[in-house]
Amino acid sequence: MKSKVYFIDLKASYKENFPSRLGKLIETAGISDSVRSRDLVAVKLHFGEWGNTAFIRPVFIRKIVDTITSVDGIPFLTDANTLYAGQRCNTPRHIATAIHNGFAYSVVNAPIVIADGVKGKSEIAVEINQKNFKKVYIAADIVEADALISVAHFKGHELCGFGGTLKNLGMGCASRKGKLEQHSTVSPKIKRKRCIACGDCVERCSQNAISIVEEKAFINEKKCIGCGECIITCAQDAVKIQWNQSGPVFLEKMVEYTMGVLKQKKEKALFLNFITDVSPACDCAPFNDTPIVGDIGVVASIDPVAIDQASVDLVNQAPALSGSCISEENAGPGKDKFKAIYPDADWEIQLDYAQKLGLGSRDYILEKI
Repeated sequence: MKSKVYFIDLKASYKENFPSRLGKLIETAGISDSVRSRDLVAVKLHFGEWGNTAFIRPVFIRKIVDTITSVDGIPFLTDANTLYAGQRCNTPRHIATAIHNGFAYSVVNAPIVIADGVKGKSEIAVEINQKNFKKVYIAADIVEADALISVAHFKGHELCGFGGTLKNLGMGCASRKGKLEQHSTVSPKIKRKRCIACGDCVERCSQNAISIVEEKAFINEKKCIGCGECIITCAQDAVKIQWNQSGPVFLEKMVEYTMGVLKQKKEKALFLNFITDVSPACDCAPFNDTPIVGDIGVVASIDPVAIDQASVDLVNQAPALSGSCISEENAGPGKDKFKAIYPDADWEIQLDYAQKLGLGSRDYILEKI
């Protein structure tokens, strides 16, 4: 059976501005079915790393908050601390970064609660009994929330191909232990011909797993936690994923974590993808490159698989922007933009596996509002 995915483009007028259209999208997608009176509602989003500007605008988050409040829900904005050493690796710095990027209470009308505690250790083990994990470790306040609204910025991702709802939940809602479990089989490799031994990756590695040996970077796989920070740090494109057996396993692990996040949220979750400022890399990077396509709009659904499938289809149906990192041969409508950026990352694995686990369907009907 095909799942419904609701879509709005960015058109607006004097009669109806974009925030009003966004509210209508959320209402049509079923906010009143997912959120009941006095529910504590976790609004899971990415606040953006310091220096990144591609994240979802706080004024849009304010409209989502107001819509939740209109059905008598009690919303809080949330994310979990990062595995890598950045501005969001502990709660005080995470909240400070969120406020720096515009998510202050006075703007968004909701408090910020970092869901896995001060150091990323506040977690609840959720039993799923799947191929890679019997239990997954989810940020405690995500589990404790009565309802969940996932608000994902849809963009490229160096490990997943693209990052959307499945990544926002599976990776984003995991505690630090959970993130480490997912990444632990993915150790990047150095392309020695490209490496100029600049040392940027050495400086950014949170585990001191990279060193300069014989004028080239060297990764100690025993120390590496597979966070991927070195991949997005390297300006020479010299750090690559070892997309062998461990690659598909990583995506399976991420999807199993998504299953854990949603286990206690049956009929209590709603998903939104903002297909705007579609940057090549994750918002975890302290910068964002030229978007790969023009702004497309926002999609909403109660199916986390269908919404990601619809999002990737909408991006791939659009022409690439001139000046983006997409090569001319992959720039046309219908070309796979994410494969063009990350040829070694098979993004379809996450959708196939999520469908296999019963999280949703890749078949969908796109209903424009």
